[in-house]
Amino acid sequence: MNREELIQLSDLNLAEGYREFTRRSPNGVIYEEDGLLLYAGSHPSPVIVNGAIRTDPRLAPDEALVRAESFFADRGHRFCFCVSAHADGDLEKAAADRGYRMVIDLTAMVLDHRLEDRPAPAGAELQWVGNEGGVHDFAEVTAEAFEERDMVMATFVEPRTLSAPHIASVVAYLDGQPVSAAMTVVSYGVALVGLVGTKFAARGRGLGEAVTRAVTNAGFDMGARLASLQASPEGDPIYRRLGYLEVSHYREYLAPEREEEGAPIIAEGLRS
Repeated sequence: MNREELIQLSDLNLAEGYREFTRRSPNGVIYEEDGLLLYAGSHPSPVIVNGAIRTDPRLAPDEALVRAESFFADRGHRFCFCVSAHADGDLEKAAADRGYRMVIDLTAMVLDHRLEDRPAPAGAELQWVGNEGGVHDFAEVTAEAFEERDMVMATFVEPRTLSAPHIASVVAYLDGQPVSAAMTVVSYGVALVGLVGTKFAARGRGLGEAVTRAVTNAGFDMGARLASLQASPEGDPIYRRLGYLEVSHYREYLAPEREEEGAPIIAEGLRS
């Protein structure tokens, strides 16, 4: 596949990942019309559960922003607008002009082959999520790694969020305690790798790489022909070391809070 095809698959897979995550979360709402995808969760945080993506670059940027703002204003939620470096230059400028603030720049990366299976780091055990106990452990890791405890605990409440024929999630344990986690969702023949996180005290032991390797391979085992992820600056070196290649960038823009300014927010969404 050429770069254009890889980018197109990355775009399709990312949007579908948000749809799938939202429809499997408590009280999730998806609204999509005329080139604009809007997804909202029950929790008001703009991290992961409330966001917008322009799926058709022909949609005028100001119209996209106004429609998104109206949708989330009705719910009393803040949100992040995800823009791509390859298709959304006009939207990015319009967002900045309206007072949106970029909170993170993520590297779009892909991998076209299964990775070598390797044992877990010394003292660690990897377990696939398939019951409520596993969901709770995944949530405990994610809550600390993303520093969004209330939202995470309100979202990860049942196995269907993290386990299905096209979804696989894994938790790494040290001394019986959950310390690292990741998941993958397969769509369009692509395994979206996301929510890769490790508790602060367990970092530097190769656990993030281990769970990434596990869900990447799970995606290929579920029939994917490509793996895709959106790497944070911290995760970028890990994924390059595994063989993921950069194809573009996605940037998250936090919508302004119109009445009063809240605390700074780092929005990583389903990012790794």
